[in-house]
Amino acid sequence: MRNPLPDRREISRRDFLTAAAVTATGVVVGSSAIEEARGGTARRRFAQVGVGGRSILYRKAVLSSHAEHCEMVGFCDLNPGRLKLAQAHARSFAGLEVPIYASSDFDRLIQETKPDAVIVTTKDAAHSDYIVRAMELGCDVVTEKPMTTDETKCRAIFDAQRRTGKRCRVTFNYRYSPPRTQVKDLLMSGIIGDVLSVDFHWHLDTFHGSDYFRRWHSNKVNSGGLMVHKATHHFDLVNWWLSAVPVSVMATGKRHFYTPAMAKRIGLESHHDRCLTCPEKARCGFYLDIATHPEYREVYLAQEHYDGYFRDRCVFRPDIDIEDTMNVQVGYNTGVTMAYSLNAFSAWEGYQICFNGTKGRLEHKMEELVYVNPREGRSVPDRKEGATTIRICPIRAAAYEVPVWKGDGEHAGGDRVMLDDIFLPQRPTDKYLRAADHRAGAFSLLVGVAANRSFTTGETVKISDLVREIPPPDYPPMPSHVEPIPMPARA
Repeated sequence: MRNPLPDRREISRRDFLTAAAVTATGVVVGSSAIEEARGGTARRRFAQVGVGGRSILYRKAVLSSHAEHCEMVGFCDLNPGRLKLAQAHARSFAGLEVPIYASSDFDRLIQETKPDAVIVTTKDAAHSDYIVRAMELGCDVVTEKPMTTDETKCRAIFDAQRRTGKRCRVTFNYRYSPPRTQVKDLLMSGIIGDVLSVDFHWHLDTFHGSDYFRRWHSNKVNSGGLMVHKATHHFDLVNWWLSAVPVSVMATGKRHFYTPAMAKRIGLESHHDRCLTCPEKARCGFYLDIATHPEYREVYLAQEHYDGYFRDRCVFRPDIDIEDTMNVQVGYNTGVTMAYSLNAFSAWEGYQICFNGTKGRLEHKMEELVYVNPREGRSVPDRKEGATTIRICPIRAAAYEVPVWKGDGEHAGGDRVMLDDIFLPQRPTDKYLRAADHRAGAFSLLVGVAANRSFTTGETVKISDLVREIPPPDYPPMPSHVEPIPMPARA
């Protein structure tokens, strides 16, 4: 049987030797402790591949908050240092010795630990390798967004799903935050009639936005760029809010802020390789102190000798190939059109969206706090108090504010609700159909893939030319585009 690696086409000699060294030095641990701890229970068994930053959300859920119904039976990763950290965290959360496996031993992980499902939280470009192989080995999949990074990998996932009949869940936590669910509720109610157009603008400030340009996300081979890695959230929200699927994309994009030229414009002598060794760190506003930050030091700096990954690369270096300024036009199968923009150097963090309907307009804004990593231990909300608004503007009538639904926790309260939806054995009925599978995952990421292609060609790209015959996702019904609507009052 073949063994998937983070990217079989791009695997380097260093990566191969690293993976081999994990097995040779005895990192793989037997699963007897897990089997002993099970005690014959019927808890759902999960293995996790990819143990970087985002993996912690799911790891804690399985090992702690949802341990009554779930158990973690194995971790898998390319980096042996982070594998040992994940194992130590499991010991701390649950008192269990979870087995760890090198990425080259993924098949053996499945064979020895027999998970019901695999949680995929690797680098974006590697998602499809593990999704496909997990299905082939008889497992369902829970994957972080984006489901994958290009149309070829997307087709491979669909082929595997059709062959195996296994399920692929894509974790779009934005759907679950109370204000965003409220927007869906209002649109479903018909309060502004049926939607004809959407204006959507997402702002990443120079704290959060710049972070994508220092990490692995800064190269499209890893992330698909911000159009795929970040905007897949936004495109999925609109697809779900509208209960519609995208059919065509036209886009322009450029990198204009995070460039070597900008480094000089803001007073630096040049770009450099990384913050840790930067000769101008004392006067750079984009400096990240990886050596004194507890999590970054433990998870990244202490482990970089295994795989050569630097978490603190210069945001102005020339080898970056993702855009920081993007504008997109999307057409939907319902006739709705959307104008969307994403800027990664904005003065504030958050978004504004307006739905223009046959009975009026819905305006929604969420202004978020300056970006903080939730694993830093800060118990702060991720949005500013009072800065989330929903406004209804009826045609030829006075506009009014709607009291906004609130929730607690990360991502405006969405993470906790989503984790319940994923890990509880009996999920409550959800009239909003927030659970997303591979179909929704495909339609969200393919808008970004089409936008990337349009950046290059300047042409409109059809989604059906990227991946054919994607069945429509399960969406709740929306107001009809043909039913009669009231005559507007005379002025």
